[in-house]
Amino acid sequence: MFDQQDKYHKILLEVLGNPVTIHEVKLVAAGNLNQAIFLSTGGGDFFLKTNYSEHPDIFEKEALALEFLKPKTSLHIPSVYGFGKLDDLNYLITEWIPNSRKTPDFWKDLGYGLAQLHMVSAKNFGMDHDNYISHLPQINTPKKKWSEFFISFRLEPMLTKAFYDGLITKAFMERFRGIYDKLPSIFPNEIPSLLHGDLWSGNVMGSGSGGPALIDPAIYFGQREVDLAFSKLFGGFESGFYDAYHDVFPLEPGFDDRVRLYNLYPLLVHLNLFGQSYLSPIEKTVRLLL
Repeated sequence: MFDQQDKYHKILLEVLGNPVTIHEVKLVAAGNLNQAIFLSTGGGDFFLKTNYSEHPDIFEKEALALEFLKPKTSLHIPSVYGFGKLDDLNYLITEWIPNSRKTPDFWKDLGYGLAQLHMVSAKNFGMDHDNYISHLPQINTPKKKWSEFFISFRLEPMLTKAFYDGLITKAFMERFRGIYDKLPSIFPNEIPSLLHGDLWSGNVMGSGSGGPALIDPAIYFGQREVDLAFSKLFGGFESGFYDAYHDVFPLEPGFDDRVRLYNLYPLLVHLNLFGQSYLSPIEKTVRLLL
């Protein structure tokens, strides 16, 4: 524990510029890559995220995303205090948000806030820099057409990674590519929207006031239905969220039929992160499209 405490002291000194006393250290979560730690100190409470990723800029990109989102939505986005590298340990220090009981209007407010976020637009799909979803690189080279962006920088990189890692066969990879010609006629014609990019229930929490907060973004400008489809992948949000969103920013007809298509991307991400248990729903969607 002493060695870990020493590391935390050094990280806090780098970020805050002055030494602080650590009163409490609590492991909040340990995922497939990151450790999440609560630090209570003489200078306040902090959220520390650490990993040993081969990508030294992974927390820099997360910090950029949080800072980019913060002024663009009424939803609570944690403040960033600093990021860096201590020896071989990557770290990110942000505001500690106590996960409070949700207010009665939580899901409605989340719907309104996401619609507000999606009204922020850009000329092209993509971003001026690449980033990550979990610890997998996410290419954001700008494109004028959503279908070209989605195929070239979302589906194809994850598909080829799954093939080279032995998670899918060459025959399935070629069959999957058979859906690409169908996509341009399926997507609605909409301008790019600012996306959270990884919108599932684990990345939505009650802030200290009980209102909605968003964490762990993988932002880019994309087709806004991506966020809404992702929100349905692991059980969905409460109906008040979708009703509020539609009140502010109605979707084009046929969204429910497009959900499976958008979710090919997060399913491919999960296939690459966690293995072949995520292959079956991908295969089913491909069969339906061909």
